[in-house]
Amino acid sequence: MLVSTSTVTEAETPVRTQQPATLEAFLAGVGTRAFRFAESGLRQREDALDAVQEAMMKMLAYADRPAEEWTPLFWSILRRKMVDLQRRGNFRLRFLVPASERSEDSLIDWADPGAGPSQAHDQREAYQQLVRALRGLPARQREAFTLRVLEELDVADTARVMGCSEGSVKTHLSRARDALQKQLEDFR
Repeated sequence: MLVSTSTVTEAETPVRTQQPATLEAFLAGVGTRAFRFAESGLRQREDALDAVQEAMMKMLAYADRPAEEWTPLFWSILRRKMVDLQRRGNFRLRFLVPASERSEDSLIDWADPGAGPSQAHDQREAYQQLVRALRGLPARQREAFTLRVLEELDVADTARVMGCSEGSVKTHLSRARDALQKQLEDFR
């Protein structure tokens, strides 16, 4: 009996990401990444938590949509919430907020709890350097980089989320990568 070598078993097929069965599972899976994205854009933990929570609440209205639409829809809702909070933030009386709460270096420790002290320090330092570098980018470049590289959205979905053309996404991403490479070159 001759067996074909061109057949691929299910275990060998690459699986990108499987869509969750329920909207609640989708939201649970995207929560941490959404918070990191919002925190890097808004620079305040409380604002980031508010933006993510409001985006998740708004997503509940779209539970009847196909699961393939949830990812770009969620990210565009979150992005709009962040823009709204940034606009409102311009009207806040910043001088009433204690200086300790205004610090840009008050980052969340995302280091692996199982890492040794030296490795944990290196991870925190690398994360802080990446956050500083991302914050140094213009908003559109930061969004394009985060959505394309960190969230692994395709160009079309990223363009839809950002409300621009696919060519603009590619341009923003290219410029972001160049800027990040220059900023992080010394850190390696």
